[in-house]
Amino acid sequence: MRKKTLFIVQAAIIAALYASLTLGQMILLPGTADMAVQFRVSEALTILALYTGAAIPGLTIGCVIGNILSGVGAVDMIFGPAASFFAVVAMYALRNVRVFKLPIPAALMPALFNGLIVGFEIDFFFINNLSFNFTDFLIQGGFVALGELAVLFVLGIPLSIMIEKTGLNKRVLNE
Repeated sequence: MRKKTLFIVQAAIIAALYASLTLGQMILLPGTADMAVQFRVSEALTILALYTGAAIPGLTIGCVIGNILSGVGAVDMIFGPAASFFAVVAMYALRNVRVFKLPIPAALMPALFNGLIVGFEIDFFFINNLSFNFTDFLIQGGFVALGELAVLFVLGIPLSIMIEKTGLNKRVLNE
């Protein structure tokens, strides 16, 4: 299969997986995937940025679709996907950096970018009616970052271990 075609197919599958997991979680466990304090299972898929650049558009588009399905509003279709985009670009850049053979630096990126960007979004648009309050930003950003850390360390890193032990990173995902 040509590289360009493989890239497009991988991105589409990743986007569909992210959106499907998000929708399924919103149906089965309301509020856990689309509130300020969340444990969005689909965020574990950000770990795929360690293995393919196709995860960058795939996860960004998947996040747009997931946020459309959440019904939070137009602002969430901009800030959430922007945070995801920056996080997975940073993860892709850090894909070869390991601590104790684990992708810990990369796994911190979704917490960093979502904490900052989505934390600002929640503070500015939803809590303080178009004004900024640093304390509220720190609280909301901290909650978002905590949820991201939980997902990446409880699900994402074990997913990366499984991908590498089974060889999927070399057989299916590697560019």
